[in-house]
Amino acid sequence: MAKALMICGTTSDAGKSLLVTGLCRIFSRRGFHVAPFKSQNMALNAYTTRGGGEIGLAQALQAEACGLDPDLRFNPVLLKPQGDSRSQVIIMGRPVAFLGARDYHLDFCETAWKAADEALQSLLREYDLILLEGAGSPAEMNIYHRDIANLRAARAASAPVLLLGDIERGGVIASLVGTLEVLPREDRGLIRALAVNKFRGDVSLFDDGRSYLEERTGLPFLGVIPYAADLSIPAEDSLGIRDFGSGPLRIAVIALPHMANFSDFDAFADEGCRIRFAKDPSDLEGADCIVLPGTKTTLADLRFLRAKGFDRAIEEAAGRGVPLWGICGGYQMLGRRLVDGVEEEGEAQGLSLLEATTFFSPQKAAFPAEARVADDAPGPFSAIRGQTIRGYEIHSGLTSADSPPPLRLRRRGEETTDIADGATAREGQIFGTYLHGLADDPLFRRALVNWLRERKGLTPLTGRARSGHEMRLEAYDRLADHLERNLDVESLERIIEKGL
Repeated sequence: MAKALMICGTTSDAGKSLLVTGLCRIFSRRGFHVAPFKSQNMALNAYTTRGGGEIGLAQALQAEACGLDPDLRFNPVLLKPQGDSRSQVIIMGRPVAFLGARDYHLDFCETAWKAADEALQSLLREYDLILLEGAGSPAEMNIYHRDIANLRAARAASAPVLLLGDIERGGVIASLVGTLEVLPREDRGLIRALAVNKFRGDVSLFDDGRSYLEERTGLPFLGVIPYAADLSIPAEDSLGIRDFGSGPLRIAVIALPHMANFSDFDAFADEGCRIRFAKDPSDLEGADCIVLPGTKTTLADLRFLRAKGFDRAIEEAAGRGVPLWGICGGYQMLGRRLVDGVEEEGEAQGLSLLEATTFFSPQKAAFPAEARVADDAPGPFSAIRGQTIRGYEIHSGLTSADSPPPLRLRRRGEETTDIADGATAREGQIFGTYLHGLADDPLFRRALVNWLRERKGLTPLTGRARSGHEMRLEAYDRLADHLERNLDVESLERIIEKGL
């Protein structure tokens, strides 16, 4: 059976996902056959596996840091928030229910745990080392006996736990000590080491804090990890959304309340683009391209657009010739009509900027996909006509469009080989597609960027464009180096070897 280590945090956004990603890279570089695991993840950012089905994006990135393809076992339970305390429940990559928080915790969590434990035990038999990530805090005592994401998973894997505190929030010493104090005595012993994350300034200023923590808790303190803004690794959830990038092009992404897969835009930072997440219609002013991103709740977010006045701002921008790009749910919103029997009963009028109608159904597409660009595709696609680009699908809708589709999809892992995707209008100034991850594809990203540059009177970019995968591999190595400089990895490895 594999050795194991779990990373828990005193709070959400303490840096658990990032630390697990870095440790995946470190131990894989040291020759371990290592895999990530998060029994239950709540996130709108998801990714697809080779055979279909979806897992949390963080676990897909951790797998990539290990040199592995995404595997449903790495995140067997995924909760995708719908609003009003309801989530779509996805077990081993497939949606099985829509449940409120109370119904999930009272009636469903044992079913979810069974799937999670089966996946975990399978991984323990296959790998040398499993790096587990907790969720939120392990000390949510109101749901402690129903918590399948933290110490229950550690016990099942015989995994010692490193408890991570976020100093950026303030009160990190109280958070670490308090977490230990409220845990049941039998579970407190699972915690074997402490660390602090996101320190800004002179790390030596925490020397007294280190001494206090070791004396008060009796646990080894393994390091203070400085805040690093240049790691370029996608955030797991909306708490990590920040504007980024620099250069002459400005891309405005509308920050929908249920925005999904906001990592779709990370690779643009490599191409002289500034990404701004627009929270108000005024944020769209001066944009060279406006993006309606993916969303888990298309109709609810369409109402948000109208309530905030984004619909008028988008129509005005389109009238001025500003390019509009719709991705997945954003593509659906750009159409004329949305007919729903899944999210809500009824139908809604879209923004009517594309001649397209979407019908929602319970059947969900979640596949990696490659697409051949049509020979007559306009706008940003015109420079790559006849070529193949790659991304992935995660959606419940089927959209029919009056315009010729710019893409023909082939889903990897499914026999279907020719699926029309996308719609365009105004000679490609407005376009939409179901494919996420297109900016990771260097062909599409460079074609879009140079099309936008040409429209702005800028010279085109030349030279080789890097893929998102290449960029992330470099980022994983930077992260691993950063951790090895600031975390006592050798002591951590001894803790792993000793086990529980």
